[in-house]
Amino acid sequence: MRVYDMIVDERRRAADLLAGLTVDQLRTPSLCTGWTMHDLAAHLVSFLRFGQVKLYLGIAATGADLDRVNVTLTRWYAKRGSDTLIGQLRRNASSRTTIPRSGYDPVLADIVLHDLDIRRPLGIPRILSEERLWVAYQHLAAKPSPGFALGGRLRGLRLVADDAGWDHGTGAVVRGDAEPLVLAMGGRSSALDELTGDGVPVLRERLESATKMRPAQRLGKVLGVLVSPPPPDRRSRRAVGHG
Repeated sequence: MRVYDMIVDERRRAADLLAGLTVDQLRTPSLCTGWTMHDLAAHLVSFLRFGQVKLYLGIAATGADLDRVNVTLTRWYAKRGSDTLIGQLRRNASSRTTIPRSGYDPVLADIVLHDLDIRRPLGIPRILSEERLWVAYQHLAAKPSPGFALGGRLRGLRLVADDAGWDHGTGAVVRGDAEPLVLAMGGRSSALDELTGDGVPVLRERLESATKMRPAQRLGKVLGVLVSPPPPDRRSRRAVGHG
Protein backbone atom coordinates (compact mmCIF):
# COMPACT_ATOMS: atom_id res chain seq x y z
CA MET A 1 0.00 0.00 0.00
CA ARG A 2 1.25 3.50 -0.81
CA VAL A 3 2.04 5.81 2.08
CA TYR A 4 -0.55 8.24 0.72
CA ASP A 5 -3.24 5.54 0.90
CA MET A 6 -2.22 4.78 4.49
CA ILE A 7 -2.62 8.48 5.33
CA VAL A 8 -6.14 8.62 3.89
CA ASP A 9 -7.11 5.48 5.79
CA GLU A 10 -5.60 6.73 9.05
CA ARG A 11 -7.46 10.05 8.80
CA ARG A 12 -10.75 8.22 8.31
CA ARG A 13 -9.94 5.94 11.24
CA ALA A 14 -9.12 9.00 13.35
CA ALA A 15 -12.44 10.59 12.42
CA ASP A 16 -14.28 7.40 13.44
CA LEU A 17 -12.29 7.20 16.69
CA LEU A 18 -12.97 10.82 17.64
CA ALA A 19 -16.65 10.55 16.67
CA GLY A 20 -17.02 7.72 19.18
CA LEU A 21 -15.68 9.72 22.14
CA THR A 22 -17.88 11.26 24.79
CA VAL A 23 -17.75 14.95 25.69
CA ASP A 24 -15.69 14.10 28.79
CA GLN A 25 -13.28 11.98 26.74
CA LEU A 26 -12.79 14.80 24.23
CA ARG A 27 -11.76 17.02 27.14
CA THR A 28 -9.27 14.44 28.44
CA PRO A 29 -5.54 15.32 28.17
CA SER A 30 -3.80 13.38 25.42
CA LEU A 31 -0.20 12.17 25.46
CA CYS A 32 0.66 15.26 23.40
CA THR A 33 1.59 17.72 26.14
CA GLY A 34 -0.90 20.53 26.60
CA TRP A 35 -3.47 19.20 24.15
CA THR A 36 -6.80 17.50 24.84
CA MET A 37 -8.40 15.02 22.45
CA HIS A 38 -10.43 17.92 21.02
CA ASP A 39 -7.21 19.87 20.46
CA LEU A 40 -5.75 16.92 18.57
CA ALA A 41 -8.80 16.88 16.32
CA ALA A 42 -8.16 20.57 15.64
CA HIS A 43 -4.49 19.88 14.88
CA LEU A 44 -5.30 17.04 12.49
CA VAL A 45 -7.46 19.31 10.31
CA SER A 46 -5.31 22.45 10.56
CA PHE A 47 -3.09 21.65 7.56
CA LEU A 48 -5.56 19.79 5.33
CA ARG A 49 -6.32 22.87 3.23
CA PHE A 50 -3.60 25.27 2.07
CA GLY A 51 -1.17 23.46 4.34
CA GLN A 52 2.05 24.42 2.61
CA VAL A 53 0.94 28.05 2.36
CA LYS A 54 0.29 28.07 6.11
CA LEU A 55 3.69 26.53 6.77
CA TYR A 56 5.58 29.05 4.66
CA LEU A 57 3.68 31.97 6.21
CA GLY A 58 4.24 30.52 9.67
CA ILE A 59 7.95 30.05 9.05
CA ALA A 60 8.24 33.67 7.92
CA ALA A 61 6.17 35.02 10.84
CA THR A 62 7.82 33.01 13.64
CA GLY A 63 11.41 32.57 12.49
CA ALA A 64 10.76 28.90 11.66
CA ASP A 65 9.32 28.15 15.10
CA LEU A 66 7.14 25.27 13.90
CA ASP A 67 5.99 24.44 17.44
CA ARG A 68 4.55 27.93 17.66
CA VAL A 69 2.94 27.57 14.23
CA ASN A 70 1.28 24.30 15.31
CA VAL A 71 0.06 25.76 18.60
CA THR A 72 -1.34 28.89 16.94
CA LEU A 73 -3.20 26.98 14.25
CA THR A 74 -4.48 24.39 16.72
CA ARG A 75 -5.86 27.08 19.04
CA TRP A 76 -7.59 28.73 16.10
CA TYR A 77 -9.21 25.54 14.87
CA ALA A 78 -10.04 24.37 18.40
CA LYS A 79 -12.61 27.18 18.61
CA ARG A 80 -14.79 25.00 16.37
CA GLY A 81 -16.98 22.28 17.76
CA SER A 82 -15.73 18.70 17.82
CA ASP A 83 -18.45 17.56 15.39
CA THR A 84 -17.37 20.24 12.91
CA LEU A 85 -13.71 19.23 13.18
CA ILE A 86 -14.50 15.52 12.79
CA GLY A 87 -16.59 16.28 9.71
CA GLN A 88 -13.74 18.31 8.20
CA LEU A 89 -11.27 15.52 8.92
CA ARG A 90 -13.49 12.98 7.21
CA ARG A 91 -14.32 15.17 4.19
CA ASN A 92 -10.70 16.18 3.63
CA ALA A 93 -9.08 12.82 4.41
CA SER A 94 -7.69 12.63 0.87
CA SER A 95 -5.75 15.91 1.19
CA ARG A 96 -2.33 15.65 -0.48
CA THR A 97 -0.70 18.38 1.60
CA THR A 98 2.84 17.41 2.58
CA ILE A 99 5.76 18.95 4.43
CA PRO A 100 7.69 20.87 1.71
CA ARG A 101 10.34 18.67 0.09
CA SER A 102 9.73 15.88 2.63
CA GLY A 103 6.94 13.86 1.05
CA TYR A 104 4.36 11.69 2.74
CA ASP A 105 6.41 9.88 5.41
CA PRO A 106 6.32 12.71 8.01
CA VAL A 107 2.57 13.15 7.48
CA LEU A 108 1.92 9.48 8.24
CA ALA A 109 4.35 9.58 11.19
CA ASP A 110 2.43 12.51 12.67
CA ILE A 111 -0.94 10.77 12.34
CA VAL A 112 0.40 7.50 13.80
CA LEU A 113 1.78 9.35 16.83
CA HIS A 114 -1.51 11.16 17.39
CA ASP A 115 -3.50 7.94 17.08
CA LEU A 116 -1.44 6.62 19.97
CA ASP A 117 -1.77 9.96 21.80
CA ILE A 118 -5.55 9.49 21.77
CA ARG A 119 -6.02 5.77 22.28
CA ARG A 120 -3.50 5.04 24.99
CA PRO A 121 -4.77 7.45 27.69
CA LEU A 122 -8.33 6.32 27.01
CA GLY A 123 -7.47 2.61 26.97
CA ILE A 124 -8.90 2.10 23.48
CA PRO A 125 -7.18 -0.93 21.93
CA ARG A 126 -6.04 -1.25 18.34
CA ILE A 127 -3.39 -3.33 16.63
CA LEU A 128 -1.59 -0.73 14.55
CA SER A 129 -0.30 -1.96 11.21
CA GLU A 130 3.37 -2.87 11.48
CA GLU A 131 3.93 -1.28 8.07
CA ARG A 132 2.59 2.07 9.29
CA LEU A 133 4.55 1.93 12.51
CA TRP A 134 7.67 1.14 10.48
CA VAL A 135 7.25 4.27 8.34
CA ALA A 136 6.96 6.37 11.52
CA TYR A 137 9.92 4.62 13.16
CA GLN A 138 12.13 4.97 10.11
CA HIS A 139 11.24 8.61 9.55
CA LEU A 140 11.91 9.63 13.15
CA ALA A 141 15.13 7.62 13.37
CA ALA A 142 16.67 8.51 10.02
CA LYS A 143 15.95 12.10 9.01
CA PRO A 144 12.90 13.61 10.72
CA SER A 145 11.34 16.73 9.25
CA PRO A 146 11.88 19.94 11.30
CA GLY A 147 8.28 19.88 12.55
CA PHE A 148 9.12 17.02 14.92
CA ALA A 149 11.77 19.15 16.69
CA LEU A 150 13.86 16.13 17.68
CA GLY A 151 17.16 17.99 17.71
CA GLY A 152 19.84 15.61 19.03
CA ARG A 153 17.36 13.58 21.08
CA LEU A 154 18.23 10.27 19.41
CA ARG A 155 21.93 10.88 18.81
CA GLY A 156 24.17 8.07 20.06
CA LEU A 157 21.29 5.72 20.76
CA ARG A 158 20.51 2.30 19.34
CA LEU A 159 16.75 1.95 18.89
CA VAL A 160 15.50 -1.64 18.91
CA ALA A 161 11.89 -2.74 18.38
CA ASP A 162 11.92 -6.27 19.78
CA ASP A 163 8.50 -7.30 18.47
CA ALA A 164 9.25 -6.16 14.92
CA GLY A 165 12.97 -6.86 14.61
CA TRP A 166 13.88 -3.25 13.77
CA ASP A 167 17.28 -1.88 14.74
CA HIS A 168 18.62 1.61 14.05
CA GLY A 169 21.66 3.53 15.23
CA THR A 170 24.61 2.72 17.48
CA GLY A 171 25.35 3.39 21.12
CA ALA A 172 23.34 3.04 24.31
CA VAL A 173 20.35 0.76 23.72
CA VAL A 174 16.68 1.75 23.97
CA ARG A 175 14.52 -1.29 23.34
CA GLY A 176 10.95 -2.50 23.63
CA ASP A 177 7.82 -3.00 21.55
CA ALA A 178 7.36 -0.79 18.49
CA GLU A 179 4.43 1.30 19.80
CA PRO A 180 6.09 2.65 22.98
CA LEU A 181 9.41 2.94 21.16
CA VAL A 182 7.90 5.17 18.45
CA LEU A 183 6.11 7.21 21.13
CA ALA A 184 9.34 7.76 23.06
CA MET A 185 11.18 8.70 19.88
CA GLY A 186 8.41 11.22 19.26
CA GLY A 187 8.92 12.82 22.69
CA ARG A 188 6.28 11.07 24.83
CA SER A 189 8.11 10.45 28.09
CA SER A 190 5.30 8.30 29.53
CA ALA A 191 6.28 5.53 27.09
CA LEU A 192 9.77 5.26 28.60
CA ASP A 193 8.45 3.11 31.45
CA GLU A 194 7.74 0.37 28.89
CA LEU A 195 11.28 0.41 27.48
CA THR A 196 14.56 -1.05 28.72
CA GLY A 197 18.26 -0.56 28.08
CA ASP A 198 21.09 1.72 29.18
CA GLY A 199 19.89 4.36 26.73
CA VAL A 200 16.54 4.88 28.48
CA PRO A 201 17.93 7.19 31.22
CA VAL A 202 19.78 9.13 28.51
CA LEU A 203 16.63 9.61 26.47
CA ARG A 204 14.60 10.49 29.58
CA GLU A 205 17.09 13.18 30.58
CA ARG A 206 17.07 14.61 27.05
CA LEU A 207 13.28 14.78 27.02
CA GLU A 208 13.14 16.43 30.44
CA SER A 209 15.84 18.99 29.68
CA ALA A 210 14.91 19.79 26.08
CA THR A 211 15.30 23.46 25.17
CA LYS A 212 14.01 25.30 22.14
CA MET A 213 16.44 25.94 19.33
CA ARG A 214 17.53 29.47 18.53
CA PRO A 215 15.99 31.12 15.44
CA ALA A 216 19.16 30.62 13.38
CA GLN A 217 19.18 26.91 14.25
CA ARG A 218 15.51 26.53 13.34
CA LEU A 219 15.98 28.27 10.01
CA GLY A 220 19.03 26.12 9.35
CA LYS A 221 16.96 22.96 9.87
CA VAL A 222 14.26 24.13 7.48
CA LEU A 223 16.74 25.26 4.83
CA GLY A 224 18.60 21.97 5.26
CA VAL A 225 15.50 20.03 4.21
CA LEU A 226 14.84 22.35 1.27
CA VAL A 227 18.44 22.09 0.05
CA SER A 228 19.05 18.44 0.96
CA PRO A 229 15.73 16.58 1.24
CA PRO A 230 15.43 12.92 2.20
CA PRO A 231 16.28 10.46 -0.59
CA PRO A 232 13.59 9.88 -3.25
CA ASP A 233 12.49 6.53 -1.83
CA ARG A 234 11.54 8.33 1.40
CA ARG A 235 9.64 11.02 -0.47
CA SER A 236 7.74 8.84 -2.93
CA ARG A 237 4.09 7.93 -2.71
CA ARG A 238 4.99 4.30 -2.17
CA ALA A 239 5.67 2.77 1.19
CA VAL A 240 9.34 2.11 1.81
CA GLY A 241 10.18 -1.56 2.14
CA HIS A 242 11.12 -3.27 5.37
CA GLY A 243 14.80 -3.69 5.99
